[in-house]
Amino acid sequence: MTPTRIKICGLTREQDVDAAVQAGVDAVGFVLYAPSPRAVTAVRAAELAQRLPAFVTPVLLFVNADPEEISHACAQVPGAWLQFHGDETPEACQQIANTLGRRWLRAARIPLETPAGQPPFDLLKYDTIIKMPTRCYSTPMSKAMAEAEKLSIGHSFHKTSTLTSSCLVDSTLPT
Repeated sequence: MTPTRIKICGLTREQDVDAAVQAGVDAVGFVLYAPSPRAVTAVRAAELAQRLPAFVTPVLLFVNADPEEISHACAQVPGAWLQFHGDETPEACQQIANTLGRRWLRAARIPLETPAGQPPFDLLKYDTIIKMPTRCYSTPMSKAMAEAEKLSIGHSFHKTSTLTSSCLVDSTLPT
C-alpha cells in the first residue's frame, strides 16, 4: 500500500512554512506564477525552502513557464520537485525534468462544474490520455483545512485552490 503524502502549496510567509512543517506535511509548494495572489519569486522560494527540515520536499509550481525560468528557479532551490499546472504536455514536462535532473508532478485540472453539453471530467480517461504510468494522490481537505485553521494558515486554502480542484499525477512512480 502506498502511503498518503501531504503537500501544502502557496505558502508565502515563514510562520506558515513553520506551521506546515510542525503539522507534519511531506512537501511544501511555492507558486512561481506571478498572476497568483500566492506567488513568490524564485529567490523568495529559496529563502522559504531553507526553513524545511530533511525529508520535507520543496515543490516549485509553474504555469506555462519557459524552460529558462524553470532552470533559474531550480538553481535557487536545490532538490525541489517541479509541479506543472498549465497547458504543458506530459512530454514537455518529462523533457524539462530530465534536462534538469528533477522529479515532477503534473496537475490534472478537475473542473468544479461541467459545461453544458460536455461529459463530466473523468480522471481515468485523463490517465489514459497522458499515456504514462501514473498514480494520483489526494488528501481529505476537511482534515487538512482543520489543521491549517488550527495553525493559523487557513488563508492558504480556498474553494478553488489547487488542493480542492486538481489531482497531482506523479509520473515518476511505477504503477
